[in-house]
Amino acid sequence: MAGPEGPDDLKDPERLEGLSLEGLEGLEGLAGLGAPEGLSGLDEPGDESGPGGLGDLGGIPVIGDLMRMLQGAAPGAGHAREVGRAIASGGVSEPNIDPAARMAVEQLVRVAELRVADATGLQPSPGTALRVEVVNRVGWSDRTVGDYDELFSALNQSMAASMTPDPDDGPGDPMAAMMAGLTKMIGPTMLALTTGAMVGRMAQYALGGYVLPVPRPAGKPMLITLPNVDEFGRQWSLDPDDLRLWVCLHEAVYCAVFGVHHVRGAVSDLLLRHASGFETNPRRLEELLGDFDPIAGGPEAFAALQSELGSPEALLGAVRSPAQEALLPQLTALMAVITGYVDHTMDRIGADLIGSYSRLSEALRRHRVEASESDRFVERLLGLELDQTQYERGAAFASGVVERAGAEGLQRLFSHPDNLPTPAEVDAAGLWLARIDLPH
Repeated sequence: MAGPEGPDDLKDPERLEGLSLEGLEGLEGLAGLGAPEGLSGLDEPGDESGPGGLGDLGGIPVIGDLMRMLQGAAPGAGHAREVGRAIASGGVSEPNIDPAARMAVEQLVRVAELRVADATGLQPSPGTALRVEVVNRVGWSDRTVGDYDELFSALNQSMAASMTPDPDDGPGDPMAAMMAGLTKMIGPTMLALTTGAMVGRMAQYALGGYVLPVPRPAGKPMLITLPNVDEFGRQWSLDPDDLRLWVCLHEAVYCAVFGVHHVRGAVSDLLLRHASGFETNPRRLEELLGDFDPIAGGPEAFAALQSELGSPEALLGAVRSPAQEALLPQLTALMAVITGYVDHTMDRIGADLIGSYSRLSEALRRHRVEASESDRFVERLLGLELDQTQYERGAAFASGVVERAGAEGLQRLFSHPDNLPTPAEVDAAGLWLARIDLPH
């Protein structure tokens, strides 16, 4: 079977219908890219000739098409953005946000800003009024790809460095040369596609900018994904105004926490160090394809290969390094404390401000822990452990501090860099209070 002859081939609906992405966990949203416009920006294959090129895969259905799509552009934020947009929108054109709805949300943000500042002593937007960007799903995806670019770049560089061929290996046979080229190319490009797909997937259910507790660039407006907020309210039969105010409060609390310079710095530093620390197996792709025999194996061989390539973690060959494992207790503990603080603050403010607060909180906290395994992929890449156990750990710390020292004790949490708790102190609030009360 001859392979595609050029970029126009990917615009042929018949060819796209044959591109099965079933089983590509973490990229299942790409199955919606069958429409030509869904692949805009991804359909300009590079040179497929010469050692390490992809021409030899032209006769392999599914994998050959996937490889050409992966080769279509240099990996980076632009590549991830195109994938994110296509998945976030579900392949359909989204309407713009109604101006009246936008103004209503802006008024709720003013209320949230004042209440959060009064309850926490922190400023959601230090030095200026808190701004809000009310967006649709594509708008959320675009902003998030850009806001997370530093983290994604660190991941890309970490994996690309580990995949650089060893010059001492010397020249090999043509197949080895092709596999070396694929190995060098596939990791960063697959990562760009995968992170784009994950951001697009999160855009389908994110209510605000902090679906993950990851600092966004300072000075940017907070995000509210209004179509998701309103859709969630309809699904759970929630009061729409109460729900909008809840989301605005939640986002404002996160803005206040990450508006503290040393808190933002500590979290950002840990996330970047984790993203930069992956170790990869540069021969992983060769191992996956080593036993592939399309002649003897027939259709079952293709099914088995696609299953192997279906996991981004398996394809990237990414494993946590000892340096990352050493970071995880500190990163996990800090995330637990931040989410526990946010939840406690929400309970303090919301119970008095929102009539249906208890019902809203039950629905929304269930919403955040019901993500699928594919949704967890970006969390794992970033070193985040956001399961129910960690949320309960943070809640226990916050309640333990308040029981011993009142709300004023919890407000000391972010007042000084030395007050950030150690992993052991997160599980023993009394130890934390005793330490910060010691004379400096």
